[in-house]
Amino acid sequence: MALLSASEIGKVAARHPALFKRSFAQRFTGSLVAAGIALYLVFAWWFFSIGTVLSNGNWDIAGNYLADWVSYEVRPDVEFAESHLVISYPRFSPLGENPQPGWVTTERAVVERVVNGPDTSKGSGGGQDSSFGSLLGPVGGDTAPAAEREPAATPESPERGPETVREEEIVRTVVEIGPTAAIDIRPGRVTVTRGTEILDVDIVRNESVIPRAPLPAWAQQRATGGKIIVSFGFSGRAEIESDEVKIRHRFWGWENFVFDTNSPFWGKSFGEVVSLIAAGPRLVPEISNFALAVNNILYNAEWQHADVWIKLLQTIVMAFVGTVFASLLAFPLAFAAARNITPNFFANQVFKRLFDFLRSVDMLIWALFFTRAFGPGPLAGISAIFFTDTGTFGKLYSETLENIDDKQREGVRSVGAAPAVVQRYGVLPQVLPVFLSQSLYFWESNTRSATIIGAVGAGGIGLKLWEAMRTNQDWENVAYMVVLILIVVFVFDNISNFFRQRLMEGSSRS
Repeated sequence: MALLSASEIGKVAARHPALFKRSFAQRFTGSLVAAGIALYLVFAWWFFSIGTVLSNGNWDIAGNYLADWVSYEVRPDVEFAESHLVISYPRFSPLGENPQPGWVTTERAVVERVVNGPDTSKGSGGGQDSSFGSLLGPVGGDTAPAAEREPAATPESPERGPETVREEEIVRTVVEIGPTAAIDIRPGRVTVTRGTEILDVDIVRNESVIPRAPLPAWAQQRATGGKIIVSFGFSGRAEIESDEVKIRHRFWGWENFVFDTNSPFWGKSFGEVVSLIAAGPRLVPEISNFALAVNNILYNAEWQHADVWIKLLQTIVMAFVGTVFASLLAFPLAFAAARNITPNFFANQVFKRLFDFLRSVDMLIWALFFTRAFGPGPLAGISAIFFTDTGTFGKLYSETLENIDDKQREGVRSVGAAPAVVQRYGVLPQVLPVFLSQSLYFWESNTRSATIIGAVGAGGIGLKLWEAMRTNQDWENVAYMVVLILIVVFVFDNISNFFRQRLMEGSSRS
């Protein structure tokens, strides 16, 4: 068909103006709809105070929370003693039992302290000896043999009075926070450097924290004389208090993911580990280095790889077994519920109401019921999936049966076939690919659902995930399990899609 030119269209419009005249609704409907949507968004923004909610959100906490998924912190605490410093680390530090990070340097000197009675204190180490300090000898208290030590005070012998003790202690600590930031700590004074800015703080021990100049934008002090919080961005932060400096230095990655601090392979490079496994002397006489390395990885105390993978396998098994059992039970019940297959009103209603009951109760609620009945574990999860999916499959299967083409069934019946043969050759070829496709889809979906119901005690990785989240500290472990769950869901989704596609192609060819 030839297209009209602009002049020809103009002539037609002149002869028949009514055909080219658009109504009011046709001209302004799009604009009115767009204006209505814009007004609704403005109203929702005002009514729900979305701007206020966003401005009042504690984004620092959200940022730290997200950072905990992909990084870890090392937390040295520097305590102000009378004339020296004491460095300590948490009990379960990612640096092991005797942390000496390269970014913490110390200067030592002999100091005099007045003690009441026998001195039992010792200076604490931490970090590396600095090039600007002189190492005068080993740190410690009394190292004399037990027989040469002076006896402690007893009820029969009066306590000795104050005495002066000379010992080597830490008198200065420099903590490097990234390439352009550092904290220089001395008794009575803290100097924080960030880029070109410097913050000097005087410390009155156990009394107050006094900055020598107005605080920069990256430091804050809520009350006069109170603690000062210093931020270094992602690299960490520090809290300067009158009795100690709490430092939180953050690093990218998951700490000790392969070997924990108790492993003889911990802290060694990949090449060193390979060399030990291939040709090194046995670290444990009973087993080879390879078996020891595998054991240390699987039973890593911080990451618990073996337990996590076993729980993940439980989740997969829960989803598979629950889905298979539900499919097998729903299959015959659906024939009884379908009106065209079983022309019995009472039987149809009984089974359809049974399906409604089973699927009306959420899978999470069923999981709570069965956790109470069977105790925490995979059996409760399998039962929850089985009950919920039996109702869902029953409804889907029966509706599929009610919508089949009766011509095939009538053709088989016309040759005098028995009722069972009629269903086998007149019904199953039509519905079986659909049944299998629906079951495969729910199998993939139940892999995700099994994680949720596991959190309420139904076993699997969901329970492990909930335990890690409840501590509010092990967010890197949460990220690890979430990544594993995503991988499993991705793999099973592709497997399910592959088989469903093949089933539907086979059904269309037949």
